[in-house]
Formats: sequence, structure tokens, C-alpha cells
Amino acid sequence: MDLLNDSDSANGANEFVDLEFTYADADTHLNEIAELYSYTEHNEFQLNVKAFEDQMEMYKLKPLWQQLSKEQHISIILKLIDQLEVLDNTMRMKAARTLLYLAQGCWVEVQSDEEQQSLSRYNVMLLYRSGVFQAFIELLNLEIENATTANVAIRKIAVSLADSVDLRVILSVLYIITEVMRAEKEISESEYKDLLEAFVQEISQPIGDELLAVKLLGMITRFCSGSAPHFPMKKVLLLLWKISLVSLGGTDTLKRLKNEYRVREGLPVITEDTLEVSKTMRASSPPPTAGNDDNIPKRSRPFRRVRNIVISESLMKQSSLDEQEQLGMELEAQNAENEDDIPDYYRQLDDPMNGDKNGSALNETEFHKQPSIAASIPPSQHPTLPWAPKVRQKDIYQFMDISRRKFIGYSLPDNCETTAGLPKPICEGINILKRHLYTSLADVQIKREEEITRNPLTKGEDEVPINPTEILYQAILPNLPQYMISLLKILLAAAPTSKAKTESINIMADVLPEDMPMTVTQSTKLGIDVSRHKEIIVKAVSAILLLYLKHFKINHVYQFEFMSQHLVFANCIPLVLKFFNQSIMTYVGSKNIIPIMDFPSCVIGEQPELTSDLVIGDSEPYSWRNIFSCINLLRILNKLTKWKNSRIMMLVVFKSAPILKRTLKVRHAMMQLYVLKLLKMQTKYLGRQWRKTNMKIISAIYGKVRHHLNSDWAFGNDLDARPWDFQAEECTLRTCVDRFNNRRYFSQISNAVRFPDQTNLSNQNTGLNSIDNGVFNGIENELNINNILNSENLIENDDAFDLTKEFKNNYETWLKEEVYCANPIDWNEILKEPNLILINEIKNSIHYSTYFMKSG
Repeated sequence: MDLLNDSDSANGANEFVDLEFTYADADTHLNEIAELYSYTEHNEFQLNVKAFEDQMEMYKLKPLWQQLSKEQHISIILKLIDQLEVLDNTMRMKAARTLLYLAQGCWVEVQSDEEQQSLSRYNVMLLYRSGVFQAFIELLNLEIENATTANVAIRKIAVSLADSVDLRVILSVLYIITEVMRAEKEISESEYKDLLEAFVQEISQPIGDELLAVKLLGMITRFCSGSAPHFPMKKVLLLLWKISLVSLGGTDTLKRLKNEYRVREGLPVITEDTLEVSKTMRASSPPPTAGNDDNIPKRSRPFRRVRNIVISESLMKQSSLDEQEQLGMELEAQNAENEDDIPDYYRQLDDPMNGDKNGSALNETEFHKQPSIAASIPPSQHPTLPWAPKVRQKDIYQFMDISRRKFIGYSLPDNCETTAGLPKPICEGINILKRHLYTSLADVQIKREEEITRNPLTKGEDEVPINPTEILYQAILPNLPQYMISLLKILLAAAPTSKAKTESINIMADVLPEDMPMTVTQSTKLGIDVSRHKEIIVKAVSAILLLYLKHFKINHVYQFEFMSQHLVFANCIPLVLKFFNQSIMTYVGSKNIIPIMDFPSCVIGEQPELTSDLVIGDSEPYSWRNIFSCINLLRILNKLTKWKNSRIMMLVVFKSAPILKRTLKVRHAMMQLYVLKLLKMQTKYLGRQWRKTNMKIISAIYGKVRHHLNSDWAFGNDLDARPWDFQAEECTLRTCVDRFNNRRYFSQISNAVRFPDQTNLSNQNTGLNSIDNGVFNGIENELNINNILNSENLIENDDAFDLTKEFKNNYETWLKEEVYCANPIDWNEILKEPNLILINEIKNSIHYSTYFMKSG
């Protein structure tokens, strides 16, 4: 039986091959364009050619674009833009289809993919320079507000491709222009640099009355609410992703902005980059029990006592707060292991920086017998960790406080300089901690917010820097909870683990044809198209959420926390875990693609008849978009839970450990790194039995994840991990976020509260409650003096404020008693004990002072 199990394990291990996947902001330009179209849309490509030929016949020109001069190109494009403004919808859409054909690269006249891409690039730059992008934004506005189309779609039992024909043409043109600009942005010395800068500037600013990203988010919420079921969600999401990626910037922009902001705050630049370091790592072998957590094989061979004694001696040298428990755990683990497995069980982790995959690590017996071997190894050959360790300021305070109480018997809160009376080893340890101290941008921003909160009058708000991220946050702030809920609804509907009966929305409206397939080949093609459609939607949603989280975190940590909290409130954490609770190897290796059906291969040259033999997947051993989606979702989960004990407990409650453990089957270093991070943060809650049976994972965490010195992550002795503090932790964070939003974006919040019918925040509490016209805001109804002083109503209604006749007759007495001879106001008491009577007195004082200033 053991031989059979070992044989099965060996066969299973052969299935796990290293994936040569390179993570990037997006896939290749050719693949990104191909994913815009569903396979069921291919019949519409000929409609674009027909529209182009009709227009050329109208202009009395040959339908050969490449034979025309540049002046003729510009003239034709300007005529088509004028035609977009006519009243007849048929004429408008004929011009739109002609422009779509030009953006697609006039594929009838080309012989190769490279020629098509080159012509598409030339045409797109010509279209944008002529004003086509702005014209199609106006067309999009018309179609969004087209009530007739929406009403017809609502009454239909099943919405199909035919209900979104015009919208798909418009969105396709906008997407192709944006994607070509994104690809152009990656070229260092581009000849279209001026057009690229103008495009980025245009999409970063409101177009008309709102940002294009906000317009697209509004389309998503309308789709999810059921008022516009015909909206083609895949194209909307892809356009939103690329618009956000081009306007905000990708990985390189994030890295540059982070270092710029750190230098501005007087912090050192960061030289380590997670994406770059993970490229040098080597993927680990999956845990032996990753596929079956419940059926752990039992070893029947007796354990030799001599090995037990050796390992006991080595373990006695370890020291930790949980020493006795750990010692017992390790000794018990030996009884369950075969003698032949122990060197591998306790061997050093295959470190990606080591270079020797089968390193000959000495076992404990040989090491004790030959103590000179360790000294003879050159320093350069010692295994090194991929990361430099970090220490938070909070960790230094905690270490010094514990040391002072232990050796001296007193404490100095928030003091890390005084070391009087502490032993020399403790002082050396403090110096080591300080040498690895890391101060994040978030720490600096939180500290500044605390100072403003303590001193609201003397510490005013600094001038808010205007950048694309700040503009986007201000635009989506009033309806951000609604946007997050809508994106997660679509992610749930597109997840492979979702059942059809549980889907509240139909995301297949832009992939299902009017006529169902009649042959086996057509059915197979439609099945692949539906699965491909879902995968692309997951890819787009995960990329949008991650991009927003990363940019908000750099711009201001409370912007990031606001978005994070509403993702958590909308059940993002269990949703992501539900996504990974599947056969992850099947998902990563899926072949939901038909290469000959991808654009432009499906329209260039003679096309073979589609048969079952041609309906085959790609030759790659993995799906690029699926691994991209998995890594994005893991990164989102990390960002939501990092240093948040209440959310880490959610991972434990939802039993994420076995799900994440199965995900380690995917042999990709970067993906495994984010899985190990998630396992590391919850290890302290999983108990001794889990740690005992998953020592290989513990070793992988030690070897691949960054260390925080004096972090007791594996044993559950963290003082911050007390369950009764979790509720207070989340409430305190929400109070700080609400205070930040109320002070910095008061006008937007007050407008959202005054007109609740515009926000329609479902059943989610936005935390932007308002009492007394914005004076009291937040879950604790905390007082914000700046809201009182800056209240628009106080300024607008001064003339309408009525003073009593008694006050007018005795205002000189009031001046003497309340102004000239009044006692100083104790602002600390006001902030500590706010009440409506006191607030009314302050408001009256402001009104009276304004009245007398005007009278004077």
C-alpha cells in the first residue's frame, strides 16, 4: 500500500511543472486586442467592411485606404465625424462602423498581423488627432441615455448580442484607441509623444461633466441594478481598465511615485521591488498533502531513538516565548515521520538565491561531528534571504517597553532613545532593530492626520496636490461603495465556481447569439466562447481593483482604507476565497481559446472552415490571463488583510488555509509568494496541529517571505492578536477614515447626503452620515470644527439670520461679557465632550460676529 501511494505521489509530482510566466501590467498588444471581441461577433466584421465601401462609394473614391494620401485620409475622417452628428441613427452608425474599420487596421488590404498592427497604429493616431475620441464619447452619452433600447432589453426574457450592437461599436473604437495609446506609452522614444501626452491629459480630466472612468463605473452600476441589462459588460470593463491604466500609470509609475513621495517626506527610497525580486525566486514543490488535507498518510515504521535524541538536542537550543509548546510539537512530529524522510523534512528550504537546487545540507549528526565544516564554508556560498528584514517603530517601542519592565520595573511610553539601566545585549538588540527600521508613507500620513485631529485650528489642511489619482478619488467618493458592490457582483457572476442559479445578473448578454447553435462544432465553439468571456471579465475586474488600491495607497493611506473597508463590507474576502476553492491547476491550464478565431487571424487571408479538429487550445501549458487574474486576486487579498487582525481572523473563519495550500500546486514563484504571505499572517491562529503537519510550508515561509525582526508570527503570542480588540480596531479605523473624508472632501459628502436618491447605496452603510447639515459626521458623530467654520450655509444665510429685538438693544452688553471679558475657550473640552447646545452657541457667536462686522 505504501509503495502504491509513493508511486501515485511521484506521478502527481510530475504534473507540476515550473511555469515560464512573466507578470506585467497587461498581456501583449495583439492578445489584448483579440480579447475585445467574442467569437460570436465575427459576422459583424464584414459589416464594417461594407460600411467602409459604401462610404467610399459615396465619396467617389476607391475602397483602398492605403492608396489614398494623408490629406485624403484626414478629409475622409472629418467628413465621417460630421456624419456622426446627424439625426438619423442608421447614418450615424454607418460612419461609426467605418471609423471602427479604420481603427482595426483596414484588415482587408493587409497580408500579415504585423502589417495590420502598423496600419492600425497609424490610423488610430490620425483618428485621435482629428477628434474622433471626443466625438465617440458624445455618442456613448447618447447611447447610455437611450431609454428605448433599455426598455426593450428589460422586457426581454433573454438579452442577446442584437440588443447592444451600437454600444459595442462605440466601445470598440474607444478601446482600440486607448489600447494603442497604452502600447505606445511603453515605447521610450515614440514619434507620437505629443499625442500620447494629450490623450493622457484628456482622460485624466473630466470630459464634459464627468470623468470617463466615472461614466463607465456608472454604466456598471446601472447594469447590476437591472436598469440596463443590455450593456456589454466585457467591453465596458476592459475599457475602464485600460483608461485607468493609461491615466494613472502602471507598475513603473507606481514605483516612481512611491519614491518621489518618500523623498518629499524625508524618507529613503526603496530599492527592493517585489516583482523584480520574485523573478529571481524558484518555485517550490507543492506540499505533499496539498491535494488532500484530511487524508494525511500514516507511517507505520518505528522511529529510531538515536535520531530523536539528536533532534531533541538541536531543538533545546531554540528559544521563544512558546518554547515548551514548540519543543513538544517537534518531538511529536517525529513519531509520524519515516526515518528516510527526516533529512528532507528538516532540510533547509531550496532558496531561490542559493543556486543549488539539491543543496547538500548537512544533517545535525554530521554537523556536530564536524564543527569545522561550517567555518570552512566561504561567506559567499552561505544561503541568503531574498529580502532585507524590516522593523516597525511600534515593534521597537514594544520591545523596549517589555525590556524596561523586565529589567528595571518602569516604562517610558513612546520613548525609544533612553536605554539607561538596560543590559548591554538588550542595547545591542535595540541598535539592530533601529538599523532595520522601516517607516512607510502610510505611517507619515497617519501621523499627520492625528496631529490635525488634535489641533484642528492650528494644524490646518495642507494644499491637496492635484494629480490623476486625487481627481479620480474625488470623483468616485460619493458613490464608491456602490461601485465596489457592482464590481464584486460581476466578479461573483464570472467566477468559475458560481452556479447559474445563483447569478443575479446576466453577464452573457454580449456573447450569446440570437440563434442557438445547431451543430456540435458550433456548440463547442460557443462553450469555449462563454468560458473565455468569463475569464476576460475576471481579468479586467481584478486588474481594476488592484490598480485602484495601489494608487490610492500611495496617494493617501485613508483613501486606500476607505476603498478597502467597503470591499470588506461587500464580502470581498469570502468571494476571493470562493474563487480559489476550485481545481486551480485546471483553471490555470485551461485552453479556452481558438487561435484561428482570434482577431486579426480570423479576417486576414483565406479562412479554413471551422471543424472540431481546429477547435483546439493554445500550445502554451498555461493561460496567461488566468494566472494574471489569480495573482491579482491574491495581491488584493493581501492588501485587504495586511496588519488587520480582524480581517486575518476572517481568513481563519472562512477556512482559507486548505484553499491556499492547494493553490501552492501552481509552480510559479510570484504566485506562491503571495499565497505564503497569506498563510504566514494567519499561522498564529491555526493551532499547533496545523503547524505540525505543515512544516514544509513553514519552511517555505521562512525562506521566501520577508522577515520582521522580533515578529512572533508562528506561535500566537502577539499582544495585538486579542480577539476582543478586533471590533474596536475596525471601528477606530473607520472613524479615522470618515474624519479624513469629512474634513478634506466636505462639499462632496454633504451633497451626497442632501440627495440620497442619487447615491442609492443599496444596504451598505457608507459611513458618511450627516446630522445638523454636516456638523456632526461619522459613526461616532464626532465634532469637526472646520466643518462649522467652513459651512456654506453660515455664509449664504447670514443676511437671512434674524436677531431678536432684545439682543439688538443690548448688544453692547453682550460684547463686554462675551467678547472683551470672556474667559479663554477650552477647546480640548469642546472636542472631548461635543454637544448640540455648545455647537449652537458657537454657531450663534459666528453669526453675531458676522452681523456686527457687517454693521460696522
